[in-house]
Amino acid sequence: MNIDFTKGNGLVPVVIQNINTLQVLMVGYMNEEAFKKTKREKKVTFFSRSKNRLWTKGETSGNYLYVEEILSDCDNDSILIKVNPVGPVCHTGSTACFGDETAKGFIYELEHIIYQRIENNIDESYTNKLYKKGINKVAQKVGEEAVELIIEAKDNNIDLFRNEAADLLYHLLILLKAKGVNLQNIEEVLKKRHDPPTP
Repeated sequence: MNIDFTKGNGLVPVVIQNINTLQVLMVGYMNEEAFKKTKREKKVTFFSRSKNRLWTKGETSGNYLYVEEILSDCDNDSILIKVNPVGPVCHTGSTACFGDETAKGFIYELEHIIYQRIENNIDESYTNKLYKKGINKVAQKVGEEAVELIIEAKDNNIDLFRNEAADLLYHLLILLKAKGVNLQNIEEVLKKRHDPPTP
């Protein structure tokens, strides 16, 4: 990756995006030194134009941006960094500098939480307890939640229907983990079905 730092007098714009929800969290600038430090330490460091120095996001608050992936645009003069944020990103206390967190995309954050609870073997976690019972128990729970959703679909209580749909999705995520499959794998199947056939 050869970033062109010459176009902007040594600075390039950097878009910060949540790796799980894909929400855009903030925009900053990097010079070549900040870029190298970010790659080396796996924590986002900007060049602060107001302080006229390198500035690692979270150096005072502890709300670091841990780097997961770095991409450049087609002209190599701007950068997209996908991160795992620790705490709120904006100095106002908001999740993002462009507004509060939305529910859209949270299912990927939930998938990440489920994986953490299982992989870290959190004893008090319902998720981990169910997972440890094995694939049959997890699949059975998904079946039960599907039946409960069908029952609620026949009634007129939309709140109960939403809650049962949420329960089904939650348990499906545990089943996907148990089968070694993730949401992106399922999206790839759906996208392939939607793509036009190759001539």
